[in-house]
Amino acid sequence: MSVPESETDTIFAPASGFGRAAVAVIRLSGSGTRRVLQEIAGGVPEARRMSLRRLVDPATGAVLDQALVVFFPAPHSFTGEDQAELQIHGGLAVRQAVLSALGGYPGCRAAEAGEFTRRAFLNGRMDLSEVEGLADLIDAETESQRRQALRQLEGGLGALAEAWRDSLIKAQALLEAALDFADEGDVPDTLEAQAREIAARIQVEIGAQLADAGRGERLREGYHVVLAGPPNAGKSTLLNALARRDVAIVSPIAGTTRDVIEVRCDLAGLPVIFADTAGIRDSVDAIEVEGVLRAQGRIDSADLVVWLDPSDEPSPPPIDLARRIHVVTKSDLCKREASTCDIALSVHTGEGMAALLDLIAARAAVELGGGDAIITRERHRIALDAAYQAIGRGMEQLETELLAEDIRLGARAIGRISGRIDVEDVLDQLFSAFCIGK
Repeated sequence: MSVPESETDTIFAPASGFGRAAVAVIRLSGSGTRRVLQEIAGGVPEARRMSLRRLVDPATGAVLDQALVVFFPAPHSFTGEDQAELQIHGGLAVRQAVLSALGGYPGCRAAEAGEFTRRAFLNGRMDLSEVEGLADLIDAETESQRRQALRQLEGGLGALAEAWRDSLIKAQALLEAALDFADEGDVPDTLEAQAREIAARIQVEIGAQLADAGRGERLREGYHVVLAGPPNAGKSTLLNALARRDVAIVSPIAGTTRDVIEVRCDLAGLPVIFADTAGIRDSVDAIEVEGVLRAQGRIDSADLVVWLDPSDEPSPPPIDLARRIHVVTKSDLCKREASTCDIALSVHTGEGMAALLDLIAARAAVELGGGDAIITRERHRIALDAAYQAIGRGMEQLETELLAEDIRLGARAIGRISGRIDVEDVLDQLFSAFCIGK
């Protein structure tokens, strides 16, 4: 998203979904909000109190709708500017008439994607990590994702990063004092030792967060489970049962599945992505061979592989024990000993389905956590790793000047998390992913 020509424009956008509805919400923000309300709503309502107003098109005098109007004066609004919301009737014609009237005001224009949130960031109402938390909250599909996003929106990462940064700035100040006033009699000779103690503590704390196995990022993206095995093992049948709809073609003909088919599920509050793959076997069919190669690639990159085997004497799956669940399928046709597999499954009768889902959910919970991770994006991890490396490098320095410089670099790297420095390269990409009106 390009930066608007004038960030002083008053912007407007629908903040509710499109389509026929009982109520639609239109938001305004900017210095012209009061003037717009004067003309379209007959005056500016009392701050933060809903008022029933008749909306009128100033250009024609035509009544547009009866609406509830609420006004949020700067700086105590979401964007930090004068802001208003019009709660109008949700018909398409009503919404379009109000939007057209707003677009007729000089200096008033439709907002770009994420522009309300961008203004909140630029006006200091949110830091960059909180903006990312808001984006994740909007996109959250499961309870764990919601908890993680809300934690970040409420400043979980930003507050911790700022505390680290403040401590490193304090350490840097101690080192600068040790350098500048080393010959002064009233300056203690323990300043560098104090600075090193602070830096060492921060490095340990950052290291503990970096050693979280990427739980936050993985929770955002989902836990990848691959259904694999020989042809006609029941992979597509199981996927359809998990999705509760026919997403994959089921056929007694071996090699029916050629490409990877994915289904996203909410499993015990965790985002789990199930992938149906081609049956693993040798083939001379060029398309099937490609399907097997893709299946093998997904197996190699999966968080967990559910290996399905319908044979009477199943052999051990060719996957590491820590990354697999061995399932013998079609148990309604032939009973197996429990010792031959992890679970005996029959999609037809439902036998083993609950046990399989519980086992997958338990594996996912161990690896994803419950939404309590601090690091949720690769950008955070890169910044903290840069800070960790800079502090570690500084602690090995014998010269105070070099130690001070590395601590400065560490503080600068942490500042990228909250958006204090070097953020222009991420702003456009981040805000373009937001909804119009947010």
